[in-house]
Amino acid sequence: MSPQRTARPWQGQVERVADDRVPAYDPSCYLCPRNRRARGDVNPDYSTTLVFTNDFAAVDEVAGPGIDDGVIVARPETGICRVLCFSPRHDLTLPRMDRGSIRGVVDAWIGESVRLAAKDDIAYVQIFENRGAAMGASNPHPHCQIWATSSVPNEPARERHAFAAHQAERGRCLLCEYVAIEQQRDERIVCANDAFVALVPFWAVWPFETLVMPRRHARALDDLEGAERDALADILKRLTTRYDNLFETPFPYSMGFHQRPCDGESHDEWHLHAHFYPPLLRSATVRKFMVGFEMLGSPQRDLTAEDAAARLRATSEEHYRERRAITTD
Repeated sequence: MSPQRTARPWQGQVERVADDRVPAYDPSCYLCPRNRRARGDVNPDYSTTLVFTNDFAAVDEVAGPGIDDGVIVARPETGICRVLCFSPRHDLTLPRMDRGSIRGVVDAWIGESVRLAAKDDIAYVQIFENRGAAMGASNPHPHCQIWATSSVPNEPARERHAFAAHQAERGRCLLCEYVAIEQQRDERIVCANDAFVALVPFWAVWPFETLVMPRRHARALDDLEGAERDALADILKRLTTRYDNLFETPFPYSMGFHQRPCDGESHDEWHLHAHFYPPLLRSATVRKFMVGFEMLGSPQRDLTAEDAAARLRATSEEHYRERRAITTD
């Protein structure tokens, strides 16, 4: 990264600062308890998590037409799209939830993964969260989506190939080796506990991109034991709190778990992990854009992975809103 690049003035697009003053209940929100959703269903008066089939699903169980003319090939995709609300509270995002409540979200992820993977026509279960309007979230109520599809999507399919190739060549799990290297070097680790590590990966292209992985070789969320599920809840709270504290704003990101395919094979080469892709670069209002050479050539880092990890490590794990409340009182 050149000194000229880091010192240049910013004259590009400036985002609006996300409002962190969100009510605990919003009568107009279609995800809050007792409220009516777009297609008429009324949410129950839920007290923990809520899971339902997406009212506007991107894929469903009815296959559409395919195309195959020898050059252009399109196969019909079937599946199920589910929505999972983290809490009845409209204002409780992961960093502001307590660890016990996040453990409830982890258990709900596992329950949905197991239930959907058991279906004969499902090959993959993808859990993901788009947080914030900057990442396309259409509703601020904390929630994620779970898509179960009849084929393995492109990104996990590429990872499956890399995992299998590495195991065939070296006889070991790729991410097990990588975690061991990162723990030895201790340059890019953001936070860790007995079972999980959160780090800025060596290959990161987004400024504050992170990877969350179990220390032991677990292939999927349902491989995690009780203490490991608690540890996952802990690492998610700590990492997302650091994100919010970095620029003292509700930090936008897209996050998703990549776990083994559920196509009937064991996939011993697979190592469970979660990607966090946040778009912010220099402040709450300046975001990273992938354009020009980065789209047509190769991504360029605005700060090194080590610098990004150091900034996140130096950030408090006490949420800035709690600190403000103490100061006000």
